[in-house]
Amino acid sequence: MKSFILLPLFMLCILYSSSAQEVAPPPAPPSLEEDQLVFKDTTYWIKSFSGGLNFNQGAFSSNWKAGGVNSVAFGGILAGTANYLNNRFSWDSEVELLYGIVRNQGEETRKNNDRIFLDTKVGYLLSKKWGTYASLNFLSQFAEGFDFSEPPFLLISDFMSPAFLTSSIGMEYKPNDEFALRIGPLSPRLTFVTNRDLFLTVPGNYGVPIGETVRTEWLALQIFASWNKDLAENLNLKMRYQMFSNYEKFNLKETDHRLDLTLTAKITNLINVTFTSLNLYDFDQDSNIQFSQGLALGILYKIGNKE
Repeated sequence: MKSFILLPLFMLCILYSSSAQEVAPPPAPPSLEEDQLVFKDTTYWIKSFSGGLNFNQGAFSSNWKAGGVNSVAFGGILAGTANYLNNRFSWDSEVELLYGIVRNQGEETRKNNDRIFLDTKVGYLLSKKWGTYASLNFLSQFAEGFDFSEPPFLLISDFMSPAFLTSSIGMEYKPNDEFALRIGPLSPRLTFVTNRDLFLTVPGNYGVPIGETVRTEWLALQIFASWNKDLAENLNLKMRYQMFSNYEKFNLKETDHRLDLTLTAKITNLINVTFTSLNLYDFDQDSNIQFSQGLALGILYKIGNKE
């Protein structure tokens, strides 16, 4: 942090000392045309961090005739971005960590939200809107997941079971700061199932061969799109779409799709209402579409810096 403070002061000293000399003024920067790139001489980071907590509770008296179950739920989120730009070179990273639990009267504590998302990408601009990139993406969860449909409850997921590590090389289209689209024709993926007992309860073992912990798909296509839009002064929509298709099984039925959606309404500087939705189709997990959604009122603290 000190380096970010000292660097501008150091630059100001250099500029001040050089101004005492008789030096011809620099030429005016060229105008920005439609297909022309003009870069500043500065290097900068743009960073943001947010942390939030939400709490839901319901209680009923023993003689409450309408019926109901006492419950308490707690959830948390940590998210951050770090974007670096220097001339044509960029480096963008994002982390998103979510976890939530719920406790209903007469039941044990269960999780109702669990996500680990990590993404980092280096890029090189070819024009104002197009560039090349190389990225690394990781998806998993923190804790065990169970099927509570009927006892005995079955373990169906765990940390790193499954987990997906995808690398990608390709082209990126970024017309503005809100939308970005990556098309990666070279996108090998590793699928991890480190809990070897899951093959007993999960048909297909998430595509990982029985007795092994990793499945490698070397030849594959990935499409990754993100959209972060302020719909109003206090209303933000964030969407993230990922598609993955193995060239060896290149067909619609076995193409994976994942859509994450977060809609945040800001009530005050700290209090907000958040709606989240996750929609997933992965033939190795289930032949039908999976989805989850949540609505929460909580506290969200966000900090960030400008150029």
